[in-house]
Amino acid sequence: MHRHHVTPGQLDQSPLVLGRTEARHLQTVLRVRQGDAIELFDGRGRTVATRVAACDRHGITLEQTAPPVVHPQPVCRLTLAPCVSKGKRMDWTLEKAAELGAATIMPILSEHSVVQVETPDEAHDKQARWQRIAIEATRQCGSAWVPEVMAPLPFAQALPRLGAINPLLVAALTPDARPMREIIAELAAAVPPREAAWVVGPEGDFTPGEIGQLRAAGARLCSLGTSILRTETAAIYGLAVLGAAWL
Repeated sequence: MHRHHVTPGQLDQSPLVLGRTEARHLQTVLRVRQGDAIELFDGRGRTVATRVAACDRHGITLEQTAPPVVHPQPVCRLTLAPCVSKGKRMDWTLEKAAELGAATIMPILSEHSVVQVETPDEAHDKQARWQRIAIEATRQCGSAWVPEVMAPLPFAQALPRLGAINPLLVAALTPDARPMREIIAELAAAVPPREAAWVVGPEGDFTPGEIGQLRAAGARLCSLGTSILRTETAAIYGLAVLGAAWL
């Protein structure tokens, strides 16, 4: 069955009329026809089965064939906070994070970040583009929940938000970083967390000062083994481990 993202308000409409712009992907890429089944999802945990009642050059009309379904939220709300990487590497990170069930993606700009964002308009444009990538990844993987992708934040602005999340786990190259499996085992012995954050620095890691601030915020520094991973690899590695443990 084809899937299409709509707003929460649109999901409640039957019939729902999608204009030419909204229906472009369905018509030009998926080539849907009258009578085809379409699952709509609002990204907030609701889906509904529909069928194409009409399809022409003006758009598509959809009619519900069953009541909306409410899907439960994941047990643990995962926040991925990766430092912004270059070009398609960041796009890939966002796509895979959506597939792996991240609830929030908080891009960070640290001292060592190669990519920097100079203006609010640039930050807004990046956020909008990244959100579209997350929606498309959610459409393809069949999830009912679209991650919230935040605008890129300087490290100093991201730190208080991250410090409010417990546990706060950070990929680190420091000598005192502990194997991630040990930290997860300790946390598993307690009540499973309702939320967790996974923070990944840029190529070359965070600065010593930034690591110190993360420590002061309560972060647990995690080693991912003897290999030095690219930032996008480390992001997905940790998210997969946390998802396997708590989602």
